[in-house]
Amino acid sequence: MSAAPALVASGISKSFRAVQALDDVSIELHHGQVTALLGDNGAGKSTLVKCISGLYQPDAGRIFVQGAEHRINSSRHARELGIETVHQTLSVIDPLDVAENLFLNREHTRGGWLGARIGLLDKGRMRRECAATLARLEIRIPSLRRTVGSLSGGQRQAVAIGRAVAWGQQIVLLDEPAAALGVEQTQRVLDLIVNLRDQGVAVLLITHNMDRVLAVCDQAVVLYQGRKCAEVDVAGASKDDLVSYITGARSTDSGDGV
Repeated sequence: MSAAPALVASGISKSFRAVQALDDVSIELHHGQVTALLGDNGAGKSTLVKCISGLYQPDAGRIFVQGAEHRINSSRHARELGIETVHQTLSVIDPLDVAENLFLNREHTRGGWLGARIGLLDKGRMRRECAATLARLEIRIPSLRRTVGSLSGGQRQAVAIGRAVAWGQQIVLLDEPAAALGVEQTQRVLDLIVNLRDQGVAVLLITHNMDRVLAVCDQAVVLYQGRKCAEVDVAGASKDDLVSYITGARSTDSGDGV
């Protein structure tokens, strides 16, 4: 596994008219590590993820992926660079089955150029590759032919994360992936995050739940009013430490201050 960062976002700033959402924020993601991105509502967490994933263009700053600088101008460009994002609002299509969701907008076709032109899907190949991907991630779905709308919340979230990993392979950004899930379903998502880390994926996790941070994260970056106020090793931090950074009561020397 390379010691070089999978992704570096340096000096990212973004404003929306009079509102400074991000002010000179820097973050590094490493292969085989889970980095928590923490902060109160409005701290700039989702804005930073959207800048990295190509949904927003930062006003200033630089982004490096696998050591090369890129201006990520769209979510498609981000995906081409190996960056996949699972937003709070799941981009799964309930009437489609599991395999169709996993290959959404990347479907395999059959019948040569004519089949591709008329959209003749190779569902057998898609199901086989879908089954292999889910097995690698230890995601258990009763049947790949079931519509996603008939699955539990945890299973639907697992399909969204599985799709991100299937196509990203390198960097996965998770924005509150366990929001509105029950205890058992949340644990399945946390197990999946650990599985990603163990397979060398660089994971960024946005969450408000400190127990989840302590359970699965290696590093934590904390934003306060659009600025980075702390960056800590989770192993050496307590829940109270993290909360004090989030509320602005404390900052680390390496952070930008509050």
